[in-house]
Amino acid sequence: MSGTAQSKAVLVEDVWKTFGKPPKAVEALRGISLEVPRGEVLGVLGPNGSGKTTAVRVLTTLIQPDRGRAEVDGIDVVKDPAAVRKVIGLAGQFAAVDENLTGRENVEMVGRLYHLGAKVARQRAGEVLERLRLHDAADRPVRTYSGGMRRRLDLGASLVGRPSVLLLDEPTTGLDPRSRSELWEFIRDLVRDGASVLLTTQYLEEADLLADKIVVLDHGQVIARGTSQELKASIGGDVLALQVAPEQVDSALGALAGLGNGEAHRDGDDGGLIVPAGQEGPALLSELVRRLDSAGVPIVGLELRRPSLDDVFLSLTGRPTEAEVSTDAANHVKESS
Repeated sequence: MSGTAQSKAVLVEDVWKTFGKPPKAVEALRGISLEVPRGEVLGVLGPNGSGKTTAVRVLTTLIQPDRGRAEVDGIDVVKDPAAVRKVIGLAGQFAAVDENLTGRENVEMVGRLYHLGAKVARQRAGEVLERLRLHDAADRPVRTYSGGMRRRLDLGASLVGRPSVLLLDEPTTGLDPRSRSELWEFIRDLVRDGASVLLTTQYLEEADLLADKIVVLDHGQVIARGTSQELKASIGGDVLALQVAPEQVDSALGALAGLGNGEAHRDGDDGGLIVPAGQEGPALLSELVRRLDSAGVPIVGLELRRPSLDDVFLSLTGRPTEAEVSTDAANHVKESS
């Protein structure tokens, strides 16, 4: 194996995966390549159906790729899946814990599945629970835990075997902001201690804060990669973010056609719009106002700002993440109730 391959905690090269048979076959992965250097976090972004979870399932040996190569900690996932399972930890969108057991019993059970002796499993369970600030609840049944506590316990169980590589598949989905922030801090601690992490997420703020590099997937392909700053710079300058009445979005889009450094597009379902402005942001402000005034579209809010990862995602995929859509929908229900 090459020195380059050995320096990567995760290496994926030209991996393809198709489910079903023609004419109903679905190409979940279409030749993706990515890598996680040791001691770093790779954020994998993409809408539902983009291939994020399929990639994680390949790396965790749950499914085999049709073509291509995937290695974890230098071990081929197809040739030696048992060895791969010994070096990885996995936490997903839903806490995989037994509600009838205590927190301590859950972690010890996973330790035994890692083939740890009873004494070592008990010792490591105590260490993990202490680190996750769950020691006070360690001997309570998990059914009494909050959602955030369960998710921390799930992550802790994945660490009891002291894996060198962590695969986190949307681990903070559905958590409240405080629980999400606590989990982010714990992931930072793990990386400072030398862990390598592949993190799939729909929360762009999460990728922005945690990931050393980011890969964006759509329809089973890598459509962009780079650091957060590199991806933001790819839009080419500032953006004009404005708000109009939701029922006037189409009129606003028509009036703004051809303005700026790219086509105006929707930002959520509440009347938000984004206009890529390039380096001409200040000069475009007056023209934008003039066009909307001529079209009879009142402006509710308007700002010139640097692009965010949300802007990058919208620009690349033409739609917001499911996390944003879910938030918009929840707000709509709240406002309607």
